[in-house]
Amino acid sequence: MSGYKDGYWWSPDGLRLHYRDYEGGDDGRPPLLCLPGLTRNARDFEPLAGRLAGEWRLICPDMRGRAESAYAKDAMTYVPLTYLQDISRLLADLAITRFVAVGTSLGGIITMLIAATHKEWLAGALLNDVGPALDEGGLDRIRSYVGVGQSHPTWVHAARALAEANADVYPGYDLEQWLAMAKRLYRLNSGGRVVLDYDMKIAEPIRAMGSEAGVDMWPVMQAFQGIPTLLLRGERSDLLSAASAQRMADGIGATAELVAVPGVGHAPALDEPESVAAIDRLLTRVLHG
Repeated sequence: MSGYKDGYWWSPDGLRLHYRDYEGGDDGRPPLLCLPGLTRNARDFEPLAGRLAGEWRLICPDMRGRAESAYAKDAMTYVPLTYLQDISRLLADLAITRFVAVGTSLGGIITMLIAATHKEWLAGALLNDVGPALDEGGLDRIRSYVGVGQSHPTWVHAARALAEANADVYPGYDLEQWLAMAKRLYRLNSGGRVVLDYDMKIAEPIRAMGSEAGVDMWPVMQAFQGIPTLLLRGERSDLLSAASAQRMADGIGATAELVAVPGVGHAPALDEPESVAAIDRLLTRVLHG
């Protein structure tokens, strides 16, 4: 896998946050800003970086409360608008004004907020299994496990726990793939136990909100018009329905491509053959229009 440099920046409220910076070529193409899902971190994009780094620069942040980024004192800052402020500060520090956003789940929500507030930043966008309307069944499943501490004696135990909990999401995975996922989701603690690599308090805003409706994000789809946009949906997704994904594509229009990734749920890992081919098509469109 291509190497990366560790970078750090300060959030507006004084948290030291971490990102991975994978070097790209020197032909002026925009970097990829890779924004992970709710319980994920920069390691989630290792397969993508392993394939694209060297040609493309990839910037992969750990959001506040995840992996090597500091935990927030106030759990109610674990919300998309705060994440957007954190990312905006990172972009300002790196003097990046144009990029391709790669947003998985929560990262896709942040990408939608970027489109709504700074459309001019986007050279392209990938929304991975997320949209303005999220199915209650998938949200209930996420609420059931987020913030529930887990501890395992070995990596294999952690991998088997992931396999049991996510058999419907990745039914084709073997132990090696579950182990790779465990290495991205968990860390070793000081006692040698394998534990989840995020602040359990990220669940508090989700629980506080319950099923209360948020802001209507459907009008944001129009902000992606004219921007090369890839909409990925796991064929088995319980979070983004096929109908919602189609409505998103219709709202964006000619510059959107909708791809259903067979055999996976929420969310595609971006290393499936269909995901790889679709991402390559997106990046070709970014480069050549």
